[in-house]
Amino acid sequence: MRVRVLPARTRSIFEYIYFLKPFLYRASACSEELMGIRNRQQQGTMPRFKTILVTGGAGYIGSHCVVDLVQAGHEVVAIDNFANAVGDDDGSPALRRVEEITGKKVTFYKADLLDKSQISDIFDKHPVDCVIHFAALKAVGESMQQPLLYYQNNLLGMLNLLEIMRSHNCFQMVFSSSCTVYGEPKHLPITEDHPTGSITNVYGRTKYFIEEMLKDLSTADKRWNIISLRYFNPVGAHPSGLIGEDPTKEFTNLMPFMAQVALGKKPVLTVFGNDYQTPDGTGVRDYIHVMDLASGHVAALNLLSENHVGLKVYNLGTGRGVSVKELVEVFEKVTNTKIPLKYEARRLGDITAMWADATLAKNELNWVTKHTIEEMCTDFWRWQTMNPDGYPKKNVKTSVIVNGKS
Repeated sequence: MRVRVLPARTRSIFEYIYFLKPFLYRASACSEELMGIRNRQQQGTMPRFKTILVTGGAGYIGSHCVVDLVQAGHEVVAIDNFANAVGDDDGSPALRRVEEITGKKVTFYKADLLDKSQISDIFDKHPVDCVIHFAALKAVGESMQQPLLYYQNNLLGMLNLLEIMRSHNCFQMVFSSSCTVYGEPKHLPITEDHPTGSITNVYGRTKYFIEEMLKDLSTADKRWNIISLRYFNPVGAHPSGLIGEDPTKEFTNLMPFMAQVALGKKPVLTVFGNDYQTPDGTGVRDYIHVMDLASGHVAALNLLSENHVGLKVYNLGTGRGVSVKELVEVFEKVTNTKIPLKYEARRLGDITAMWADATLAKNELNWVTKHTIEEMCTDFWRWQTMNPDGYPKKNVKTSVIVNGKS
């Protein structure tokens, strides 16, 4: 792609801010972190949970959450098997950049939840206070083609994790659930009391089965203290442009595919379905900035540290539905690019429209979203233009799960 450099006299202040933002962010991050630590010390609000284990910590959402956890004063132990994340001989490039953003060390292990002894050893080495569980296979289309793989990895992985947590007297968990547990909505916006279980895809069923598992577990053993976060469609990237979404499979999300088209790496954006009963015929979703999602996990952690909730469920979304076509138009506007579209038949398992009512999270977690659709697109474009090929791919590790081994 050819990039035209504007003469200095024609550049707007917004263009300077766009390119300077990552550098300004890095310059302010250290001072903000020091100020935050001092304020927490003075106010007596240093986190009660010191050590947080983050499964899937090298992935898209996990790595962004680690940034917020570290900046909130937690010590993070991250694990990942690189099934959905880029890894190399030195570990996780995403987490090395998290260390650059935060100025703090993140302990990392390449580990698989299907290997119980490996995970147990990590718990033996670290006094884990709480687990944030992201690790899962997560592509809707792939789940419909390989259901056994999804049931094995997502369900057995969670069972192993819960057993190991119990054996190490760790009963605090934030679970990464999904709005897919609602299935085709009966009403919009969706509240947490919307019926679950009528699910249209295997990935969503694994999340639903796990929620049911956690419900039974918290009823049988009152020591468990769990928050399940049903979040909607995460997009965007960290404002520094250092970390973002770098898909490892062809079953990719909308925004990375769109950015690849904008960069000229793919010819067209394939849109599945333009005959839905929506204003423009394309599916409607609740897109949420990944940093808003990360802050939601920290808010859930804070609630668990101060209260015994048993099992609580919260939606994390903006409360606004945006169609695929609308998102493309905003992306084109903020990036000054053109995205050719190619419409194909609906995919098996996709739904028509879904957006959240996140009032409960606002009232009980003191959490609200801060970022607009325009910011989601701008931040992702910054990540993509700074890293057109994603994370460095030197000596990349790939992970294929076969009979519980990766």
